[in-house]
Amino acid sequence: MKRRIFLIAGLVGILALLTGCTEVNVPITSESEGFWNSYIVYPLSQLITYFAEITGDNYGFSIVIVTLIIRLAILPLMIKQMKSSKAMQAIQPEMQKLREKYSSKDQQTQQKLQQETMALFQQHGVNPLAGCFPLIIQMPILIGFYHAIMRTEEIAQHNFLWFDLGERDPYFILPLVAGVTTFIQQKMMMAGNANQNPQMAMMLWLMPIMIVVFAISFPAALSLYWVVGNLFMIVQTYFVKGPELKAAKDGGNKK
Repeated sequence: MKRRIFLIAGLVGILALLTGCTEVNVPITSESEGFWNSYIVYPLSQLITYFAEITGDNYGFSIVIVTLIIRLAILPLMIKQMKSSKAMQAIQPEMQKLREKYSSKDQQTQQKLQQETMALFQQHGVNPLAGCFPLIIQMPILIGFYHAIMRTEEIAQHNFLWFDLGERDPYFILPLVAGVTTFIQQKMMMAGNANQNPQMAMMLWLMPIMIVVFAISFPAALSLYWVVGNLFMIVQTYFVKGPELKAAKDGGNKK
């Protein structure tokens, strides 16, 4: 598990570096150079502009529409990732037994533990890295959309509901909603995980706090994207993990 976490963190870090995060304040145009700008950020920026034009220059509504389109496009990847995570959780008790059986730290015992673990994965048809691949594929899309929102100059010139898209939410409503929906979505994802480790419990609280801090600092357009994406994920998680959520709720009521 630790190796998997480090792998994901490393891939996300490398991806962030390669996607040119230093350009986040540079406007995106048809003349922007580089693969990242030309084939990911600019097309997404154009997609936002297109839906804004057909909705009467409503860039806020356009961000909502494009966010939903992107979430629907990567939905199969998200479902695959959730199923992979569920399969790994299901075999955690057996993996714990193997760790206790081969608790010695000598090299021969650890090699035996690795062999037994791989055999367990094959027996249950589980690939420990399967949950990483969908993440690797979807990250460029999500980061690209973030860039498109931040670097499309027209967005900052319009407002939506009670806020200017290019400025921070004056009432901090969006940042708070973004934090709350992040917490709910993560709580739903962790439901039914009896072997929840301290790191997961810490992330349940840390991520919403980080989202609120970022949302307060960034333009409201980005907060709007986070809120819509979180609401979509909540609905998605409800339908994918419905039985687990009901079982977790019933278990909590019995206590």
